[in-house]
Amino acid sequence: MSAGLSFPKARRLTRTAEFAQIRREGKVLRGDLFTLATATAPVPAEQMRIGIIASRKVGGAVIRNRVRRRIREIVRKQQDRVAPGLWIVIILSARSARASYRELEDEWLRLAGRASILSP
Repeated sequence: MSAGLSFPKARRLTRTAEFAQIRREGKVLRGDLFTLATATAPVPAEQMRIGIIASRKVGGAVIRNRVRRRIREIVRKQQDRVAPGLWIVIILSARSARASYRELEDEWLRLAGRASILSP
C-alpha cells in the first residue's frame, strides 16, 4: 500500500464532542444502508476525518467490525476525491450487515455525490 493511500488513526474521529458537533452543524443524508453526515472542520486546513457509528442493531462485534472495515476501505480508496477540511460521520443501519462490499461502495458514492463532497 502506498503512503498516499494510507488511512491512519489520525484521520478518524474518535471524541464524543466531535460527533456531537457534526450532529449539530452538519448536513445529513439518509440512505438505505447508512446515514452520511458531513460538516466543515473547525481547523480549515485540516485533512478529511471520518467516524463510523455501528450500533448493536447492526449485529455482533464481528459483524460490526467487518462492516466498519469495509466502509473505511471504501473511503480510503476515494479519499483523494473527498474535499479537504471535512469531518464525515457514517451511521450504519442494520441492513448494512447484509450488504456486499459493492452495495456499500455504491451507497457511499451515491450519498457522497448528493452531498457534493467528491471531486470528479
